[in-house]
Amino acid sequence: MASIESVTLEVADPTAVERFYTDAFGLDSQVNLRASEAPTTGFRGFTLSLTVSQPADVNSLIGAALDAGASPVKPVTKSFWGYGGVVQAPDGTIWKVATSAKKDTGPATRQIDEIVLLLGAADVAASRRFYVDRGLTVAKSFGRKYVEFATGSSPVKLALYGRRALAKDAGVSPDGTGSHRLVIGSDIGSFADPDGFAWETASR
Repeated sequence: MASIESVTLEVADPTAVERFYTDAFGLDSQVNLRASEAPTTGFRGFTLSLTVSQPADVNSLIGAALDAGASPVKPVTKSFWGYGGVVQAPDGTIWKVATSAKKDTGPATRQIDEIVLLLGAADVAASRRFYVDRGLTVAKSFGRKYVEFATGSSPVKLALYGRRALAKDAGVSPDGTGSHRLVIGSDIGSFADPDGFAWETASR
């Protein structure tokens, strides 16, 4: 089964950004940083989501991110699917922290259950075919709107969402140009997908 080992964010100041991710989310090996000045404006076409077990963990992680320098995008709130909020990291990456639980079962632990990379696709069906042809298996699909891939015990899960729908869910404008400033490290090779997202063979 295909595995996604890491995501690499291309940032102007890796040292400062590394400090943010450590303080905010306690992330290390799943998110790598690489220096880049590649031009980029507006929405970069993807979001990263942290799935946690209860609302207290959402509050704790969002609070830590804001304290570490993130900007609020969507306030933490209840919805029909659960509880969550969205922030933008100092490097521009959009992060959603959410849980499907409606009530706390204990004190906040800050434990992250899953990291999900959501790629905004111009044509979800075409991008789905592209990835299936490269060995990924579809785990969940909602027609041409959303696709989730089975990536086993990978540290990072992968899903596709329409670009405009993904931006709306994140609470930002879908407009954006230039580099995604994202590289996905996996065991399925090096290539660029139909939406311009770069993949590279991950070093183990």
